[in-house]
Amino acid sequence: MSTDTDRMPALFLGHGAPPLLDDRLWTAQLSAWAGELPKPKAILIVSAHWEQAPMSLSATDAATPLIYDFGGFDPKYFRETYATPDASALAKLVTSLMPDGMSVHQHKSRGLDHGAWVPLKVMYPKADIPVLQLSIPTHDPAALMEIGRRLQPLRDAGVLIIGSGFLTHGLPYLRDWSTDAVPPGWSVDFDLWATEAMARGDLDTLMDYRNQAPGMPYAHPTVEHLSPLFIALGAASVPDSAPSVTIDGYFYGLAKRSIQVA
Repeated sequence: MSTDTDRMPALFLGHGAPPLLDDRLWTAQLSAWAGELPKPKAILIVSAHWEQAPMSLSATDAATPLIYDFGGFDPKYFRETYATPDASALAKLVTSLMPDGMSVHQHKSRGLDHGAWVPLKVMYPKADIPVLQLSIPTHDPAALMEIGRRLQPLRDAGVLIIGSGFLTHGLPYLRDWSTDAVPPGWSVDFDLWATEAMARGDLDTLMDYRNQAPGMPYAHPTVEHLSPLFIALGAASVPDSAPSVTIDGYFYGLAKRSIQVA
């Protein structure tokens, strides 16, 4: 049973496409994970589906609209709603943590994309927690780690920091489009390599994944689904500490491994 407290962890999770909402196993895993956490006072989420520089924040008004940034799925997913409370206080706090001279753009109308609202709708279905989305301003792992480090004080204010992506995301190379597909070798190889590097606290190796990781570039022909991981790792209270794995396995052959950072 979750209880209210100030200190929050940081998370990296695989967010899945809208059909995640109908997957009994994955929704049960995400729901159980949320139930084991203290209830957040607010949520700051970084989704793979918003790449924008300078660093930008989503709209803060209550009942921020959703972005249905997908196609080819059942029309019911385009009717989903997730009306969260006003997040303007969180936006001010995030902006205050950035260094002088770093521009943080406030979007007045930009809603939450599916990398944000799909997992949150499962984890916090009441939509009673303010949610703010932060863009990915760069794909440089070191720079993303620094952003996470600057955001770390939010955790002491009861803010849950979430990086929402996918540990492997080689969509162009999938051959079996069933949810229980046998994962390709490149997906398994990258998943295990990254997990072992995190378990050792070897973030220098992990950040050099483009050159060192097996399964590249198939696991990440584009890297936006991995970039949120580095913000979550950067928000660790103990640098280079090993995160705990909360969810593993595969969905459409892609690694849905998710972690919690102390």
